[in-house]
Amino acid sequence: MNFRHRIAQFFYGRYLSYGVDLLTKILAGVCIALAIINVLIGSIFIYTVQTALFIFMFYRLFSRKIFKRQEENRKAQSFFNKMKASVDLRKRMHADRQTHVYKKCPHCSVMLRLPKRRGEHTVNCPRCKNNFSVKVK
Repeated sequence: MNFRHRIAQFFYGRYLSYGVDLLTKILAGVCIALAIINVLIGSIFIYTVQTALFIFMFYRLFSRKIFKRQEENRKAQSFFNKMKASVDLRKRMHADRQTHVYKKCPHCSVMLRLPKRRGEHTVNCPRCKNNFSVKVK
């Protein structure tokens, strides 16, 4: 049996054979960032955290529990998608600050983009169809 065949047998059925996922890329990026910071600071704590993340990253890659690794990645994607949506909303709010105001519906908590007209207005939420009052300064 040649070396390539043995390597292929080792990786058969492991999570790495499905490719590198988002969580692995994030863990690798954090490890690299911690390594750079540790070169500048020289902390044993940062080194320990970096090593633990590195070991966890390789544990995930060589794991045979593919469903669990996929579930971890789904949770990480969900978390980062929520963060990205929040950042995108903040960018839109900043860009529209001259012409629009953003208010949350008190019933369903959806963020509504309203024209910036001074005074008190009644707003109909498009999601839950409830009316509520909004003061725009």
